[in-house]
Amino acid sequence: MNVIDGKVTAFDEKTGTATVSVQVDNLGEFLRQSPREARVLLVDRRAITAEQRKKIYALIGEIGEWVGEYPETLKRQLKLDFRLKRLERMCGDFSLADCPEALASEFIDFLVEFIVENGVPTKISLLDLCEDIDRAIYACLIHKRCIVCGRKAELHHIDRVGIGNDREKVDHLGRRCLPLCRDHHTELHTIGDNAFIERYHLSDRVKIDDKIAKVYRLKCKRQ
Repeated sequence: MNVIDGKVTAFDEKTGTATVSVQVDNLGEFLRQSPREARVLLVDRRAITAEQRKKIYALIGEIGEWVGEYPETLKRQLKLDFRLKRLERMCGDFSLADCPEALASEFIDFLVEFIVENGVPTKISLLDLCEDIDRAIYACLIHKRCIVCGRKAELHHIDRVGIGNDREKVDHLGRRCLPLCRDHHTELHTIGDNAFIERYHLSDRVKIDDKIAKVYRLKCKRQ
């Protein structure tokens, strides 16, 4: 597979298409291969923001305290792990001084998920550090951690099962939910879903899928 750099030269908003032009060095070889398909990797030219850099170092600091490792050494280890797991096509290192904004966002979410998956205690709420709130909520659902405080969580149905319905028989797939500890679950029922979601700047978009249903042993029609 050959990799050729190119430029986006035109957009068509009506059809949702873009035209990409490339410079072919060896036209004869290009024609001999008769390529008919191409894979486009979009390059984000926006650089990492100061706020993103602050979040990354705060997250690495939290992990470093937990494992007892120097931040610089840990940073190298986490960046390597990130590249191996998330960016299989990336062959080189990246700098937190000038890496793309989208890459920094992806790295932040990787660090948040690392903290959730490994039960790393944090002094700062993950809500203040994550970039993609839906991904953070999903990770907390899978690992039964409260999205607000990080303590052991139970599942809250935003889309209620309904009075008179048997939770053991109703289909849970597609219902919106949140992972909340007992205290925050009680708070939500006291002030209501909308007020709670607004207070903690949460999202109500995450829905129960097969993985979440399995974690909480929820009944699904396809089971």
